[in-house]
Amino acid sequence: MLDIQRIRNNPEEVRLALQKRLYEVDFTELLSWDQKRRSIIAESEELKARKNKVSNDIPMLKKQGKNVSDLLAQMKEISDKVKVMEDELKEVEDKIFNFLSALPNIPADDVVPGGKENNQVVRTFGEKPQFAFTPKNHVDLVTSCGLIDYDRGVKIGGSGFWVYTGDGALLEWALLNYFITEHIKDGYQFMLPPHLLTYQCGYTAGQFPKFAEDVFKIETGEVNDRMQFILPTAETALINYHRDEILNEEDLPKKYFAYTPCYRKEAGSNRAEERGMIRGHQFNKVEMFQYTLPEQSEDALQELVHKAEKLVQGLGLHHRVSKLAAQDCSASMGKTYDIEIWIPSMNDYKEVSSCSNAYDYQARRGNIRFRRKDSKKTEFLHTLNASGLATSRVLPAIVEQYQQEDGSIVVPEVLRPWVGKDRLYPKK
Repeated sequence: MLDIQRIRNNPEEVRLALQKRLYEVDFTELLSWDQKRRSIIAESEELKARKNKVSNDIPMLKKQGKNVSDLLAQMKEISDKVKVMEDELKEVEDKIFNFLSALPNIPADDVVPGGKENNQVVRTFGEKPQFAFTPKNHVDLVTSCGLIDYDRGVKIGGSGFWVYTGDGALLEWALLNYFITEHIKDGYQFMLPPHLLTYQCGYTAGQFPKFAEDVFKIETGEVNDRMQFILPTAETALINYHRDEILNEEDLPKKYFAYTPCYRKEAGSNRAEERGMIRGHQFNKVEMFQYTLPEQSEDALQELVHKAEKLVQGLGLHHRVSKLAAQDCSASMGKTYDIEIWIPSMNDYKEVSSCSNAYDYQARRGNIRFRRKDSKKTEFLHTLNASGLATSRVLPAIVEQYQQEDGSIVVPEVLRPWVGKDRLYPKK
């Protein structure tokens, strides 16, 4: 959520900043409601002060034998007026809240405007693999090697689901073990959060109300604050871990990571480039998350980018790092870097990690603050997240980049302790 004081003081600056996202907004109504809200509060406080004064005077006047019926009538009139004003205040505050809740985050100053066509490649790692034979796509490779059963996945769960089988399950679990081991080495705290979340979790993350229909809801009926949903990413849980808390400066940064399956209602299209595991309703992901001091969040973002990139490098996979343009950043994030992995059969790069800084946007929505040493004042902290990593595109990249002419797949060295093999062969 954006700071209304910032909008109040610099509405044109905020409007132009959001325009970098190609998002047009008019603050006229908001500022009118804000002015009305402040006027109601000021008048209401004045009336309450008068009422308190008269209330204190009435007992003394009664002792003096004076008639206080007029004062009592004034008191009732003031009480009735205050009640009306409280209703008006709630109505205007609801309008302000709903308006602010719908606004996306302000892009960082160094984020370029426009859509994905303006994304900037920051660096690349390795070379695109070259084959002396006609390479296969990952769907054919995992099917022939018995790693994934797509047909029975659809039979069990419907379109957009698959089953990891045998060596495929070992390879998937090896990836998760590799990611988890590296994060523990780096001092991040391992978390296993609930998979069922409340509406407030989605709101704090910035996914609700706009994207509330994109998740799998548990309760039927309309979206409301009693709704529960299956998490689309562990970020949605981790941002709420310290919701409505005040942390101490010396406790920051807090560095967490979590493993969960992720459940997405929208599973992409039936286009050839999105077949197999590239998009699905359920996939596995390890998510990194940080709560930081405002002045430390930019360094924290670079740390997350480096960590995600190092995981892909450890697998020996060709990839690139891109800095996203404003419109391509998710609504909650002010700056994002994507680690994009090369999928040979698609002749394209696919994102396996988005590393993002939300600045104080999520903290405002979740009322997450901190207090500096020797200070009574509280401030909103900054929150950051990054996939570390999602497996559903890493595994296709492995089988395609490591495929051999005989249809076998070389297992990346870092995964061999968990897989128990250095090569996976087609089933006879």
